[in-house]
Formats: sequence, structure tokens, C-alpha cells
Amino acid sequence: MTETRRRTPLTFEQLRMMSGQELGVSDWTTVDQLRIDQFAECTGDHQWIHVDPERAKRQSPFRTTIAHGYLTLSITGALALEMDIAPENTQAAFNYGFDKVRFLAPVKAGARIRLRITLLSMEDRGPGQYLMKAANIVEIEGEHTPALTAETLVMMYERRKRAGA
Repeated sequence: MTETRRRTPLTFEQLRMMSGQELGVSDWTTVDQLRIDQFAECTGDHQWIHVDPERAKRQSPFRTTIAHGYLTLSITGALALEMDIAPENTQAAFNYGFDKVRFLAPVKAGARIRLRITLLSMEDRGPGQYLMKAANIVEIEGEHTPALTAETLVMMYERRKRAGA
């Protein structure tokens, strides 16, 4: 697949015309045991498959610990920001939710992942307001099956020109 990196900021109008096109691919990021342990501490999810490497080595079908699915999902926000795909005149952009989240393959401790985003639609939601729907695929380096797929919804607000400016 071709790597897509956004170099010049898009306008809202340009982005609206890009339905079906890939918007970007993030750099690889490592999901190590420390990150998994920190997520477990933050969420209170200390299931052994995530936080006990010795037990996972003996009892897990993966023979190692794996990242929480929600950790992998939560990393998508930071990876998307890295791609800088928001239009140049964006005042604010907010997570509006997810559709069709699927956890397809485990992310083993130490694995590297990256995010690939394709624009599905840009819907007008009022003057200067747009709901962007995008397909997200979290790839695992060296694996054929992605870690997850999800459709993200982002509410974007266009910066309005000031009167007299």
C-alpha cells in the first residue's frame, strides 16, 4: 500500500471532495509492557492476559501478554493527530463517537502498530459544522490481520471570519 502523508493543509471544501480517499498513515508506535501496565493501572483492568508476562507465557495461546483492546482503540486518537488531516481553518474538532469497532487480532506486548485512515464522508451539520466519518485500520507490523477496524466520527467546527476582518 502507498504511504500517504499530508504536507499542505486541506480546506474544508477540499476535504469534502475526498470521500473514499486515504487521508494518511501514521508512523509506527510500539505497544510495550510498560504502556500496557500503565493502561491497566489507569482503568483498573488488571486481567492477567495483559499484565502477567510469566503466566501469559505459560497459559496464553499467544505465549505473551497482549494489549487491552481499548488501549489499542485509544491510541488511534494520538496517531490520527500525528497525521495533521484537519482542514487548515479548523477552530475545533471533537470525538463524536465510533461505529463498527471490531477487534480482529491481538497486539502482543512489544509489537508496533500504525493507523491508516480513509475518509468515508463529510456531512454538513449547520453553518461551519461538519461531521467527518472515517474508516480506521490499526495495522500490526509483520501481521496480515489488522488489530482493529473502526469508523470514527469527528465533529469539526470551521473558524468563522470576523466581521470587518
